[in-house]
Amino acid sequence: MAQPLLLDSTWRDQQKFENAEAVYQCTIAGTSSGGSALSSGGDGQFNNRMNTLETENKELKKIVDDMKKMVSKLESRVTALEGGKSSATGSKPAPAPADDDDDDDDFDLFGDDDVMEEAQAEAEKIKQERIKAYADKKAKKPVLIAKSSIVLDVKPWDDETDMKELERCVRTVVMDGLVWGN
Repeated sequence: MAQPLLLDSTWRDQQKFENAEAVYQCTIAGTSSGGSALSSGGDGQFNNRMNTLETENKELKKIVDDMKKMVSKLESRVTALEGGKSSATGSKPAPAPADDDDDDDDFDLFGDDDVMEEAQAEAEKIKQERIKAYADKKAKKPVLIAKSSIVLDVKPWDDETDMKELERCVRTVVMDGLVWGN
């Protein structure tokens, strides 16, 4: 049984078939492979992967450089649009020229503590009035008494049952809060 397998060329030329498979895989992946890389077996796959990674690295570096150039162009455009101030240098904008008018005295930017306290006291007073009005409104509202309606369906045994007598017997049931209706 082992004799025919030994005579098969697949087992004798195994390295040749592995190299052919590696070339085929490289062709599918779109990478070029040298003959020396394939002769070393597993090193060929490593070298192919390294070549692929180096190519990708070069492409990524080019993209990053292009993006840096675009960012610097955008920074210069923003600087020009903002009127010469640059956020990258950390410079602050020049103060606006002071007006000789005294219009700014009408409005205190930081506010006066006395005015703030008065406004807070007034707001608290309004809040207390609203709470009191709400409580008074709730007190005037009548308390709702919970009621339940129960429908009692009584059926006779047969057609000869006296319905008036049956009603009289049912209405003799007495409980707290039970009020019979029609």
